[in-house]
Amino acid sequence: MRIQGKHLSLAGVAAVALQSFIAGTALAHFPTISAVAVCDESNELVIEYTSTAWVPAVPTIPKRTNPQIDILVNNVVVDTGAYNVGNNFSFSGTVPAPPGTSATVSALAVAIWGDGFPAGQSRSVTVIYPTEPCTAPSLGRFTGGGHQIRITDQARITRGLTIHCDLLLSNNLQVNWLGNKFHMTEHLQTVACTDDPDIIQAPPPAPLDTLIGVGTGRYNGVAGFTIEFTLVDQGEPGGGSDQAALKIFQTSNPGNVVLNIPLQQITGGNLQAHFDQPHK
Repeated sequence: MRIQGKHLSLAGVAAVALQSFIAGTALAHFPTISAVAVCDESNELVIEYTSTAWVPAVPTIPKRTNPQIDILVNNVVVDTGAYNVGNNFSFSGTVPAPPGTSATVSALAVAIWGDGFPAGQSRSVTVIYPTEPCTAPSLGRFTGGGHQIRITDQARITRGLTIHCDLLLSNNLQVNWLGNKFHMTEHLQTVACTDDPDIIQAPPPAPLDTLIGVGTGRYNGVAGFTIEFTLVDQGEPGGGSDQAALKIFQTSNPGNVVLNIPLQQITGGNLQAHFDQPHK
């Protein structure tokens, strides 16, 4: 047999074929990469990736091992992993997404493979970012069920109570007592929502059971008054278990307190915590 002007015996042909097979097999050593851009729990855009060793069918274990596989985003190394028996020759991770509308994510074999084959192989994938921004949903809101929330026999919160756990949306809070009236303006000054594991507020499920807020409004039609309030949903049916506290005073003269009800169980109505809808 003649190959490129040289005669080869059958043994030589077999050797060439074997070398060709080995070379083809060796070239098949490379890392795979898959990735997607998602919003994480902090509402930040991140890239989740998975890289796995690839070799021909029925590979030996040494051929699949590699102690250093670099993960690059837009050609910048952001993470490093390894292929070994313990992780089934695969590893995953999450990295912050760089600015833009897309990113190129690559896996690069930096170290030599377990069978001694040289490093340098890489694979890449383009990740397209979601068109919608990562927008945090508000934590929740409180509403008042029933005709009114009776805090004491003389003080009540009228129907239409709606308080959100952020400073973006408008709210409604009106308090009446002994012929007096306070109406809070739409937006709160401060608000804090918490979830006490010892309080079972469901149903329905909600991310909070306690809301503490500060707002301003009109007392008997006169502006310049502040309200500090606490609302606690302690489950159903509400009256006799839910709690509320109210303090209303003149903003410019905090000593001029016109209503002060410490935290106590309401005597009627129902305070209800809810999940809120995402909004901008």
